[in-house]
Amino acid sequence: MSTRIAFLKGHGTENDFVIVPDPENAIDLPPAAVAALCDRRAGIGGDGLLHVVRSAAHPEAKDMAAEAEWFMDYRNGDGSVAEMCGNGVRVFARYLQRAGHATEGDLTIATRGGVKRVHLAKNGDVTVGMGRALLPEGDVVVSVDGRSWPARNVNMGNPHAVAFVADLAHAGDLYSPPAHEPATAYPDGVNVEFVVDRGPRHVAMRVHERGSGETRSCGTGACAVAVATARRDGADPAVTGTPATYTVDVPGGTLVITERPDGEIEMTGPAVIVATGEFDSAWLEGVLA
Repeated sequence: MSTRIAFLKGHGTENDFVIVPDPENAIDLPPAAVAALCDRRAGIGGDGLLHVVRSAAHPEAKDMAAEAEWFMDYRNGDGSVAEMCGNGVRVFARYLQRAGHATEGDLTIATRGGVKRVHLAKNGDVTVGMGRALLPEGDVVVSVDGRSWPARNVNMGNPHAVAFVADLAHAGDLYSPPAHEPATAYPDGVNVEFVVDRGPRHVAMRVHERGSGETRSCGTGACAVAVATARRDGADPAVTGTPATYTVDVPGGTLVITERPDGEIEMTGPAVIVATGEFDSAWLEGVLA
């Protein structure tokens, strides 16, 4: 017998998500189900899926339950599991606010990348504490359509390769993952950002997100870009003792990224819930059959 399953649709700078509230972790969402829901023609459509679960009810989050009541069980659009999604955290927080689980001010959200601290501002912006960036050593090169660029290896809880280019069009269509060398630098795949300068402490980027293709925005990618740009500019806050703030334009809008002298990175941007609805479990079972 089929049942109706509630969902919402939301986006952060047009990085869009299917949101499935499931406090007790009772809904089975194998990769094929996630991919079907995120399909833009045959499903609801989204760059990824936000599975909303109480931390205490999820085996991967139980240890974080004392710090954060809610766990963002994030999946890429192809159904694969991801450690973190910066835009997703903002949209997840907006959902919690809408559902009455959070109010304006501070809250915490558990993710596979650790517990994230979030601030819901009165003006509608959401700020997420994204943690510290890791900068693995070693040269990395990314290539598209016969062009190659050196890239900065930045880890924001998920892996990124940041390449500075003369023109964002040089990134190509980004349907397929850009090639990278050495292959051992990213054994589980990588998000690749292409960056151009727009002005002082102001850049623009395009991104290929592993498992999703080109997306309109990537929060962890914007943070990686800000860190890589600050190092290129000689503006390492740990060295200068002053925060470094960069405006990062993405195809879907603008994010503001600040890295503090202690290494903590904050990302601020919008988060919008655009629709609510239900899907039929029988449809999903048919897709998986």
